[in-house]
Amino acid sequence: MELNLNNNRNNYTKSELHEDQLPLHPFDLFSNWYKQAEESSVYDANAMVLSTVRENKPSSRVVLLKELNKEGFVFYTNYLSRKGSEIKNNNAVALNFYWRELEKQVRIEGYAVALSSIASDAYFDSRPLESRVSAIISPQSQIVPSRRFLTEKLEEFNAKSNPIKRPDSWGGFVVVPESIEFWQGRADRLHDRIVYTHISGIWKIHRLAP
Repeated sequence: MELNLNNNRNNYTKSELHEDQLPLHPFDLFSNWYKQAEESSVYDANAMVLSTVRENKPSSRVVLLKELNKEGFVFYTNYLSRKGSEIKNNNAVALNFYWRELEKQVRIEGYAVALSSIASDAYFDSRPLESRVSAIISPQSQIVPSRRFLTEKLEEFNAKSNPIKRPDSWGGFVVVPESIEFWQGRADRLHDRIVYTHISGIWKIHRLAP
């Protein structure tokens, strides 16, 4: 099967991004854009592509942003999963948000740092019971024989009086950004691209050619 998408095009005209409208800190602009995405009913507005590296080969998957704090962008996972093990070996990562309805994209490059056990415990305990149990029984990223294998593990766990406690192998990361690019689609492919780069404790702002 072949696909020819040469004529699959859209012209982006919904918004603009001007230097005189930029805050000094990129987190302020990100928060503004994220609120716009939620107000526009973007499905899973907090979905982001996380890219990691193993042996100079990248891999990507979609995870959910759970918090933006003064350090950076927080998500949670199994530390023994593929992404967890890759971050352990090389904590340089990239994130990508794409809000199609707004014709906006945010690209983030930085490094991932494990959260404290206290922070991971607090978030784990806030999750729905079913989600906590799934995190406990699932050997994330490992090969399993069948779907039935997982449902049997769930049934076995629920049949016992097991404590619902965060596994040591599960927790959070914060992605501390070194650069954040804001991409706003514009007409005729002359897109607005503004990049914030963190240098010596200061955010420098530059415009990139589309």
